[in-house]
Amino acid sequence: MIDKPFSLACENNKRPILAVLARVFDRPGTVLEIGSGTGQHGVFFAEGLPHLQWQPSDRAENIPGMSLWFAEAALPNLLPPLVLEVTQPRWPVGQYRGVFTANTLHIMAWPEVKAMFAGLERVLAPGAAVCIYGPFNYEGRFTSSSNRAFDAMLQSQNPHMGIRNIEDVTALAGQHGLTLQADHAMPANNRLLVFNSV
Repeated sequence: MIDKPFSLACENNKRPILAVLARVFDRPGTVLEIGSGTGQHGVFFAEGLPHLQWQPSDRAENIPGMSLWFAEAALPNLLPPLVLEVTQPRWPVGQYRGVFTANTLHIMAWPEVKAMFAGLERVLAPGAAVCIYGPFNYEGRFTSSSNRAFDAMLQSQNPHMGIRNIEDVTALAGQHGLTLQADHAMPANNRLLVFNSV
């Protein structure tokens, strides 16, 4: 018997994120969520953005837990979750008007981050938007003491994890046809970066 997973961080940040997503994803289309985790974001955003088809995805081991949230919500625009490993050479077939991912770049190893951006280039429709939520450093510096402590905790768990420099992420995005359009301040020293594809 699987218990329905729960993330307090998702509960705390979902409303500020939705306020931005509602402006960015303002037209009908399908949005791919990479790293859907517990599934809480998927339910909340699909409910708050009924003009969208919301496509959750994650590693196979996270699908059963999030599916409990999705079954309970029973939203017509919340699609069945896809198994997605960003490093796999072929992603599930689809062309998306938008992509959203939260708290993934500091968990992935940098080669995985690079693989994610390469994959995005293959599945984004022209003019699509990519929204990336999480903590970022600027010019190699932490924006708060809490982010410094969080980074140290991540590194103690696994040396490949850590808060990324926004300059590195922006440069990598540019290599795959994405331009930074907005950098929104979020609660708890996080940011929401909005990229547009050509």
